[in-house]
Amino acid sequence: MITTEKLQLAMGPRTLARDLDWTVADGECWSIIGRNGAGKSTLLRTIAGLRQPDGGRVLLHDRPLRDWPLEALARERAFLAQSRSDAFAYTVIETVLSARHPYHDKRYWENSDDHQIALRSLAAMEVAELAARDVRTLSGGERQRVAIAALLAQDTPLLLLDEPANALDLAHQVGVMGLLAKLCREQGKTVVMIGHDLNLAHSISTHALLLMGDGRWLAGPRDDVMQAAILTDYLHHPIETVRHGSRTIFIPSEATA
Repeated sequence: MITTEKLQLAMGPRTLARDLDWTVADGECWSIIGRNGAGKSTLLRTIAGLRQPDGGRVLLHDRPLRDWPLEALARERAFLAQSRSDAFAYTVIETVLSARHPYHDKRYWENSDDHQIALRSLAAMEVAELAARDVRTLSGGERQRVAIAALLAQDTPLLLLDEPANALDLAHQVGVMGLLAKLCREQGKTVVMIGHDLNLAHSISTHALLLMGDGRWLAGPRDDVMQAAILTDYLHHPIETVRHGSRTIFIPSEATA
């Protein structure tokens, strides 16, 4: 699905990732983990084609990302930004329908199938009753769920999400993460997401990529990478794990003086 070759990411004088050779296969669910400023959002925007790499290259289906026409790229990957602003008085349904435009070849109206897809996506996020509301009147959590509904309506094989649980209450955090895992498991979609909750990440991910923020990185199967000692090193804070039934629970230890 996605491959990076000798990828370099920098921000000013800082090298965020060096020689990142990373492969994301169809149907895998990846969590990108690291401290604030480690380069997680920079990496996600780069593999979405929204930022040029500082070295190396990104390939989608073995084709360099820079060679993809924008409309074709929009049918292959959907991107959820960490934050957004709503400057215009679009309704919720209009916001979600806008995600269907890559399928209309320069036409700017939607058909009944698009409306059905949009309504199903809103229902999946439990915001169907808000369809006629102005998006500017929604709470932060409602707006996040509408944004995820638009991502679902775009119906791409690759989903890139920057903190999808942002602003969501506990029940919706668990629900959204469960839905993403189900999309990978049952529909073969590929998910790459950023999050700070290690327990949520571990519960649904098949793989993890850790970024140190100084060029170093580590990628691999979830249980090989999400180990207490490794996470302690990458997050610069002591992490402990406990077992609860079949689950691994990550607990930040109290910092010692």
